[in-house]
Amino acid sequence: MGELDGKVAAVTGGGNGIGRATAVRFAEEGAAGVVVADLLDAPAAETVALVEAAGGAAVAVHLDATRRADHEAMVAAAVEHFGRLDVVLTAAGISTPDYVSGDRDIARKTVLSAIDSMATPWQPLLDLAADDFQRVLDVNLTGTLLALQAGAAHMVEAGTRGSIITLASILAKHADGPLPYNVSKAGVWMLTKVAARALAPTGVRVNAIGPGYIDTNMTAMFDEVEGVLDAFLTQIPMGRLGTATEVADTAVFLASERSSYFTGEILHPDGGFYTD
Repeated sequence: MGELDGKVAAVTGGGNGIGRATAVRFAEEGAAGVVVADLLDAPAAETVALVEAAGGAAVAVHLDATRRADHEAMVAAAVEHFGRLDVVLTAAGISTPDYVSGDRDIARKTVLSAIDSMATPWQPLLDLAADDFQRVLDVNLTGTLLALQAGAAHMVEAGTRGSIITLASILAKHADGPLPYNVSKAGVWMLTKVAARALAPTGVRVNAIGPGYIDTNMTAMFDEVEGVLDAFLTQIPMGRLGTATEVADTAVFLASERSSYFTGEILHPDGGFYTD
């Protein structure tokens, strides 16, 4: 018996990293079906294959996190292929306006820019373009809202006591890092709390995961410049990056009935980085 026997989940950003690891872990825990939603179609198809190899069933859908219609189509795909929807995980996100998962050139440019700004830490704030700020919020915060709305609307109508899991970050509470990313993730955390209170009478639970520094494409930039990764590791009491599977295990708990009295909470798999 798995923790998620019979449940159907939809995962945004399911083509890589935490989203992919979660889709696979859901399958390993007995989920009846997983909708893998991602902007990048080929990685999403690869995740479907991994889910199937883990003994699960999955379908991939194209999802632009900023488009309401794509989120509604994701929910519709869950119902069409698997008959229901019990869990939504919102892992789609970007760290910078030009972020592309797996693009090493962009990763290197991001790290070098951060290093250049260390002598004048106020300059990125003063130079930030409104369009760049909005781009990150559109994907990370508005994208989370749209996924939450689409999933919750179906759950409430169907009478499903479901679980919605948002991906925030330790940077939702820690003021170091790219300004648009920090603000977007702080918004995700507050959205989670407000939505949890609003949906609690319906039986739909809403919780967040605020990961620390996890070994994914998003943190691969630390390897692009010598010494950067080692500097980050000194800030983590456990002395290493987390794995996507460790975050996925947190998602399994929040998706399962073991967390039936959790709502409006944030869990931090972060190796001790954030201990306040």
